Amino acid sequence: MRWVLALATVSLLGAADGPRLSFSKSFPGSVPAYVEIALDKSGEATYKEATDDDRPLRFQVAEADVNEIFGLADKLGHFNRPLEAPLKVAFMGTKTFRFENGPEKHEVKFNYSEDVDAQALLDWFERISETEQHMISLERTVKYDKLGVNQALLLLQISLERKRLVAAQQLLPMLDRVAKNDSYMHMARERAASLAEAIRAPK
Repeated sequence: MRWVLALATVSLLGAADGPRLSFSKSFPGSVPAYVEIALDKSGEATYKEATDDDRPLRFQVAEADVNEIFGLADKLGHFNRPLEAPLKVAFMGTKTFRFENGPEKHEVKFNYSEDVDAQALLDWFERISETEQHMISLERTVKYDKLGVNQALLLLQISLERKRLVAAQQLLPMLDRVAKNDSYMHMARERAASLAEAIRAPK
């Protein structure tokens, strides 16, 4: 019986240890100067702005989006080849793609790539980063700068209209909090309610 239980435990642990994609961007002087995103095939994701951040933002990415992101990694051979373009271009930050799946591990660094699949994958991670920065900004203004909430919501609205948000559902609790709280400006409450409605029922 112990042998059977041990096998079951190993099986469960193995199932949980699936493919993972990671992205980081280091660009001193920019804001933020560093971002790191990790995404599991299950859709569980984390975002942090420091390598030693032990309290990263955690969120869930939709299955369709996860499949598209991992599909791009498949097209790129799980990063087993260089992606840097043979061109002299301005420094735009050191980007790193990393793929892990059990013993298989590949990593590639680049400043700029002409590979269309690499550009598409980079755009996904940039959109995730943009979404999390909105999350951080909204949390900060809601807690410490009520007069700044409407501006934070306006910037969020622009990203939503440009289809730059990923896993936008994570923003709903903060948007609902603003929409239902009379201590915020009427304009901010209306904008928060409108954004929440758009995220819940996208056209």
